Amino acid sequence: MSVSLPCASLALPIPTDRPSSDSLRALSRSLLKLSEQAQHARPQDMLHQALQTLCGLVAFDSAWWGEVSAGDVHTGPRNWLHGSIGLSQNFAEEWNALATADAFALQSMRRLGVVIRERDVTGEIPDSPQMTAFAQRHGLYHCMAITAELPRSGLMFFVSVYRPPTRPDFTDEEAVLFGEFVAHLLQHWRHLLQRLQMDSPTRPWDSFALAEPSGELLFGGLRINMALSEACPGWTGACLPPEVVQALPRVPCSLTVGKSYHLRLEPCGALVAISMASRHHKSLLAPREMSAAMLYAQGRSHKDIAATLGLTPATVRTYLRTAYAALGVSNKVELVAALRHG
Repeated sequence: MSVSLPCASLALPIPTDRPSSDSLRALSRSLLKLSEQAQHARPQDMLHQALQTLCGLVAFDSAWWGEVSAGDVHTGPRNWLHGSIGLSQNFAEEWNALATADAFALQSMRRLGVVIRERDVTGEIPDSPQMTAFAQRHGLYHCMAITAELPRSGLMFFVSVYRPPTRPDFTDEEAVLFGEFVAHLLQHWRHLLQRLQMDSPTRPWDSFALAEPSGELLFGGLRINMALSEACPGWTGACLPPEVVQALPRVPCSLTVGKSYHLRLEPCGALVAISMASRHHKSLLAPREMSAAMLYAQGRSHKDIAATLGLTPATVRTYLRTAYAALGVSNKVELVAALRHG
């Protein structure tokens, strides 16, 4: 199933054969077309158009993409937003009920940025009868997927493509082409979301969502998704809950869902931005954690920070790990940006 948005290129399997010159030319043409779609397609259409372009490069019969959270031992994985080609409308809802038994999806979520096929997980977790029936019902025989982190959203993004048993398995060359194409797709998608958020309320990504005026969701961070799920039992995630949809004609406006979740709805170009009242990211850090993070962002070493704050270097490293997790960043560049603008 699955996809993340790292700035670096995604990890790819080493092919047994190098892509042919024809395949490389096809990849180049596909990437040029993808770049054009990223610039000119409506945001709500971009991913669907991109997957159609991918199908011309690596043929598939059905595809699924969207946002997923890994969950924990109690809740398990969950799909929040999705799009598909050649799959039924209730596909995501069915998958959510079976997610803990999907060895293929679980492996993809553990190996972020790596293209996997079903052959990579055979025998790792016994297939449940329910999962086998689900795959047969939807024709998920040959599978190929990649999952990646969507930074600061609390979620991962995935792309999965499928072929029925009458078609051949995905080759090593196709896996390489798929991985390269999705790496570019994710980068374009991330940049598009960043541009859209610039015209919206300044909120952390995990507390922010974008939707069409009809209510169909384009993006939603984990915190706002979980709040809507708690406030609106039975909410599936593909479209805003009816309570929120009813308020869309009044944008800009404020809305309370459930007992305590306060939302702000504002125009964002042709879309609607939904944000939650949330503590500032910086307030999630204790004073000493904030001091350590600020000094590190200024270029100070662990030893210098420890001497300045009267701490041990080990404690400084612990504070920085906490800051990275709380701010949803993975390197110093992102840390500087989060502290400056978060």
